[in-house]
Amino acid sequence: MTADNPDIRWKQRFQNFDRAFVLLRSALEEKPLAEFNRLEQEGLIQRFSYTYELAWKTAKDYLQEQGTTFEEVTPKAVIQAAFAAGLIMDGQTWVDMRLHRNLLAHSYDEQKFNEVLRALEEKYLTALWHLHLRFMEKAVEK
Repeated sequence: MTADNPDIRWKQRFQNFDRAFVLLRSALEEKPLAEFNRLEQEGLIQRFSYTYELAWKTAKDYLQEQGTTFEEVTPKAVIQAAFAAGLIMDGQTWVDMRLHRNLLAHSYDEQKFNEVLRALEEKYLTALWHLHLRFMEKAVEK
């Protein structure tokens, strides 16, 4: 495969990440978080969850395309490699994202739910946006 090949796996996955990110961002830009009703907030959490999943999997595919090998492919390992490679800038935010995503997938705690929503608005959307921009740049590089 070459960089000119549009069938490169990370570019295919990036198309899905792009769509998911745009939907998440547009929802958060629509109105202040405090104005979302409970069902809308749950929808935001769901969008966050699948956007996060696509983000780390796109990073995995990109890193593998660049020659990175993983002993075990996990979100934690990919986040560490993406930080080391300069794909993501704030490693701690990505660690927090992973922890929050895992927490909400396995339990429902009102306080944690609200904490994740605040973090999504305050820092997670920005971290996802930065990765999105990096992949936009990489997608057009020759």
